[in-house]
Amino acid sequence: MRVVDKWDMPAILREVSGIAYIDDNRFACVQDESGVIFIYNTKTKKIEQQITFGAAGDYEGIALVKNIAYVVRSDGKVFEVNDITTRSPHIKEYSTPLTTKNNVEGVAYDRKGNRLLLAIKGNETDEANFKGIYGFDLKSKTLAVKPVYKIDLNDSLLEANSGKKVGTRIQPSDIAIHPSTGDIYLLEGTNPQLFILDPTGRLTNRYKLPGSGFSQPEGLDFSPNGDLYISNEGKKEAGNILKVQVD
Repeated sequence: MRVVDKWDMPAILREVSGIAYIDDNRFACVQDESGVIFIYNTKTKKIEQQITFGAAGDYEGIALVKNIAYVVRSDGKVFEVNDITTRSPHIKEYSTPLTTKNNVEGVAYDRKGNRLLLAIKGNETDEANFKGIYGFDLKSKTLAVKPVYKIDLNDSLLEANSGKKVGTRIQPSDIAIHPSTGDIYLLEGTNPQLFILDPTGRLTNRYKLPGSGFSQPEGLDFSPNGDLYISNEGKKEAGNILKVQVD
């Protein structure tokens, strides 16, 4: 795992919890305390725009569908911001069966399925042997009750975490889909690592992230050409966005 480029975040984004790639120089960012989307320019190193969409809360992930932003809160609510290019976007809020116990941490746009994929950090409600990735249909604006993918918590790639309780062997902090391969990437912040699942949801690879460069990885996204970006919440240092090469 190699860091190709790095951008330190301003103080207001020290706890950057989710990122969405806009173009070569811009990302839409959220942090886990305020209902605001920050448009950050990596070239000017400045916040270009702030879009308020909700009250203070634990916002964990953001995904873009053209100019529409979808933000997830840890209690399972999904916020739709209909146009991030305007100063006065229309906001809609959708409830899901997921709760703070499930602790929703990540969201990705699944173009082929016309849905959002929601990754949970917490435990399943009634099941201890898998962790689900859930589908939020963008036509009906509803969440499928059953997960669209189930991660087997007894998978051999999770053996290094076997000292943990079954339900906590993987605790995703964000999710993204590779634009070419369709592979699903899962980031973990509490134990910095990156998991790769094939398009069927089967775990295929696991990469340990060095603590020196990945203090608390919480955000994940791809550019259309497949460049991978990971954001880190800051501790004593600033939060950041990293351009990463998976070797």
